[in-house]
Amino acid sequence: MDPIAISELSILIVEASITSARFIEDQLKLLEVRNIDYCDSGEKALAIMRAGAPDLVVSSMYLPDMTATQLVKSMRSDPQTENIPFMLVSTETSFSMLNPVRQAGIIAILPKPFSTEDLRKALIGTTKFLNADSNPEPSDFEDLKVLVVDDSDMARKHIIRVLNNLGIEDITEAGNGNEAVHIVERSYFDLVITDYNMPEMDGEKLTHYIREESLQRDIPILMVTSEESGSRLAAMQQAGVSGICDKPFDPDTVLNMIRNIRAES
Repeated sequence: MDPIAISELSILIVEASITSARFIEDQLKLLEVRNIDYCDSGEKALAIMRAGAPDLVVSSMYLPDMTATQLVKSMRSDPQTENIPFMLVSTETSFSMLNPVRQAGIIAILPKPFSTEDLRKALIGTTKFLNADSNPEPSDFEDLKVLVVDDSDMARKHIIRVLNNLGIEDITEAGNGNEAVHIVERSYFDLVITDYNMPEMDGEKLTHYIREESLQRDIPILMVTSEESGSRLAAMQQAGVSGICDKPFDPDTVLNMIRNIRAES
């Protein structure tokens, strides 16, 4: 199958405000996207998706019948819709509101209002996510062993799909740092991708363990987090992470990191 281009995307806009929906549609048309559908509630969106999955859902945070978090969680719990990419467009800035939707495995969060360039970058991320077979060098990564640590099942699934799209198949999962410690004690890995906020043992403590107590102290560690505190981000870096990536998970960040690992090995 040929890689899908931005102009070929089929996009479902889920927005209660007709004015906001038209703004999003106009911005999409500036990027030559023409296959655009619209609805004004979460239940209508789910029905449309089950009838024929779009390539991308673009939703506001607050809908008449549910929030974007509830919508994306409903999508991820249904085999018909679980793999559809999701983008949030919102004025919401509260960490407590944004974090759950970030954890659900989404493509991007765009502020209101956003620029055409912001949207273009987010759509490029969508096409990279969808174009599983278009990566020019997946065979270079087939032998990598990766440990993915996150207490969110949905976030792990999203990260694993991105890794699969890069040609990485040998992936082990852990739901928190304690689980990861036991796994690292038994198996060798080329890369650890871990969340920061987790129960029992968070990503910072896991990083300290790997760097100070494990037999694999040089494993590259990518921290994937929605954390915004500068002091906590600094603490992660001091703990010895190899890189920090925001949630939503950026495929280019992990791709560049893996390339660097290969170059240094």
